Amino acid sequence: MPTRVFAAGVRRLGLVVLLLATSGCAPLEAAPGPEPLVPSTHALKDLNTPNGLSLNGLSLNGLSLNGLSLNGLSLQGLTTAEFDTWFQKNPELHEAVMKYVVRCAVPAGVSRTYTSATTGRTWQWTGGLGLAPDWSGGAPATLAEQRIISACLAAHVDKYELHISISVQGLSATGVAIPTSDWELRLYSEKEACFFGNVFNAEGIYAGNDGRPLNDRESTARACALSSRGGTEKQPCAPLVRVEQDCGRFCTLDAARRFYVSCTYNGITYPAITTRMLRSDIYTCGDGTCQVSEKCGTGEAYDNCGRDCGPCP
Repeated sequence: MPTRVFAAGVRRLGLVVLLLATSGCAPLEAAPGPEPLVPSTHALKDLNTPNGLSLNGLSLNGLSLNGLSLNGLSLQGLTTAEFDTWFQKNPELHEAVMKYVVRCAVPAGVSRTYTSATTGRTWQWTGGLGLAPDWSGGAPATLAEQRIISACLAAHVDKYELHISISVQGLSATGVAIPTSDWELRLYSEKEACFFGNVFNAEGIYAGNDGRPLNDRESTARACALSSRGGTEKQPCAPLVRVEQDCGRFCTLDAARRFYVSCTYNGITYPAITTRMLRSDIYTCGDGTCQVSEKCGTGEAYDNCGRDCGPCP
């Protein structure tokens, strides 16, 4: 995935990022054992926003990346007139977008600050994963950086705009693995999905199933990736496209076989982000709680769950 700069001109990242915000992450639950979580292990507990990153953030219609892609995601890159104009068109949404962009791209312990030339208000976003070292250092984003940041954003999408704690694994654009402890893998015991694509251009953004298909009674708020066997919604999170095959059919695992390093789709090989989730975030019709992913009805399927949600009015 070598190469280089965005084509000159306006690049768009709007709708894709809004979808992302929803998968924002709740703080890690208390550890079942004494092993501490590696600081950069990523249930991404600090990504919380009031509503998460919604589907609108993944839109390809909103974010002009002319300033960011060509000037870099440095402090200087956030001072351009292009960035200020874009941000002020929808400060609430674009603040959520930037929180995730910076969290995915910039290293932990490093922040990015933007002060609007229009209003004088200041925003600050904190780094976390450090997946795009060249871009975050002020250089134009490489193609590999565009793609891995896109995958990271997609991994944090949630259809219902809820904060769901997840484990994120993968390699940076320069091939450095996100640190992941054995304790984290045990805690986040459910394999979920692979994410890949490029929201900076017209290549699209994709998710594939890495875990077991959910049965007819099961569902999850992470509905953009983990699919239900009996579900009727084939594409519940557009523009994020759920591909038909399981990840293992078109993605390559790392040497330890813990996560996918790349996925090949439509003739393009992309760097990938792999996610895992808590078992408690998979819901079952009949457990006594009408979950956001369940519907009223007379049966026991998640989308006809009379046992939890009662009959429809």
